Amino acid sequence: MPDALPRRPWLVLAICCMSLLIVSLDNTILNVALPSIQRDLDTSVSGLQWTVDAYTLVLASLLMLSGSTADRLGRRRVFQVGLVVFTAASLLCSLAPGLGWLVVARILQAVGGSMLNPVAMSIITNTFTDARQRARAIGAWSGVVGISMAAGPIVGGALVESVGWRSIFWLNVPIGLAALFLTRRYVPESRAARARRADPVGQLLIAVLLAALTYAIIESPHLGWASPLVVGCAAAALCALLGLLWYEPRRTDPLIDLRFFRSAPFSGAVAIAVVVFAALGGFLFVSSLYLQDVRRYDALHAGLFMLPMAVMAMLAAPLSGRLVASRGPRTPLLLAGAALCASAVLQALTYSERLPVAVLVVAYLLFGAGFGLVNAPITHTAVSGMPREQAGVAAAVASTSRQIGQTFGVAVIGALMAGAARTDTAAFIDAGRTAWWIVAGCGAAVLIMGTLTTGRWGRATARRTARQFAAEETKEPLNA
Repeated sequence: MPDALPRRPWLVLAICCMSLLIVSLDNTILNVALPSIQRDLDTSVSGLQWTVDAYTLVLASLLMLSGSTADRLGRRRVFQVGLVVFTAASLLCSLAPGLGWLVVARILQAVGGSMLNPVAMSIITNTFTDARQRARAIGAWSGVVGISMAAGPIVGGALVESVGWRSIFWLNVPIGLAALFLTRRYVPESRAARARRADPVGQLLIAVLLAALTYAIIESPHLGWASPLVVGCAAAALCALLGLLWYEPRRTDPLIDLRFFRSAPFSGAVAIAVVVFAALGGFLFVSSLYLQDVRRYDALHAGLFMLPMAVMAMLAAPLSGRLVASRGPRTPLLLAGAALCASAVLQALTYSERLPVAVLVVAYLLFGAGFGLVNAPITHTAVSGMPREQAGVAAAVASTSRQIGQTFGVAVIGALMAGAARTDTAAFIDAGRTAWWIVAGCGAAVLIMGTLTTGRWGRATARRTARQFAAEETKEPLNA
């Protein structure tokens, strides 16, 4: 429950968007800098994967814990801690003397980042209680991703070329400090009406599941799928998943409330978030290597090539928010799936060392439109219809799904690219075509799941889940 009503709700939204800006900027800028990091730190493709996935993996593992902790201890308080940790870790990233130190600093960044976006979304959900206003606010929130995607490659490319890759982490410092000051001054404290207990066992199971599966995917090209270590990691991931499914329903306050997944729209939003961000992770990873290592552009020109995708994402996001507010989530989801699929199929069919610039630009425009359209319906569906006191947990599930998707996208497609000889352009192009077919499959999955989960049947399951949720909340818990 809020301790004080926000006097300036749109200012609160702007402050929350600042946290999304630094996290999204960090991600897009890093992808442009990957070839420079590889040369400077003398690392392999798998090393680049860990630079990206060490962050997303830890972030995905901690998002739900941070969301429930914020609901319990206070959202503004946890949000401020996240800003401090993320800003300080960004400085450490810029000082890393080698790959190992960089990966450790990225892990610390992820600890702070886990306290930002889901908590900020929870603050927004509790600030904008009207459904239409909330949909517009979420559309504006999603637009920040487009802004960061537009600014990130260009700013990052310019910094990498003029100062060096370490400078990309400096941007987070002034934005983080400004957000911290404004949060203390203007964002009211809020928390859930009933404190949720911590779930250390569930947290451990999630960490084991994600870490073991990601390690198996990334290292399999080097060790082989039959390697005892890879097989052991895959078995550990399966055991952790089964443990979660058995353990979580038996807790009064589970880290993952599996009752949410009785709603087809909520389950669809989670699954769509995974596949869309898997597509995004693969898109950014492959495109950055293709533009700089195959076409031999410098970091700045590679960033300029990604600008059409980013601009379209920025323009499509607020449009998606308005569509969700006026027509519901189905229309933007179907448009998004079609655009993502078309972009990937176009590149899969035409991919070559001398792919015409016009074709590349069209493909990037389509991908940006699809990505911009999909975020608002994902977030709106995830938090709408859930109890407001669990808004942090519901938002964290959606955010976790995004990070899981991006982690697996980089792991799977990075493993595919690592299997090709980096010095052999033909092998890279062949692997790239396969990667784009995978991305096309992600777009097709959005189309199918968007159609199935947002229709009459999906809405009926959402209403039934809401009634069951309310009824079960009145029952005596089975255990503590």
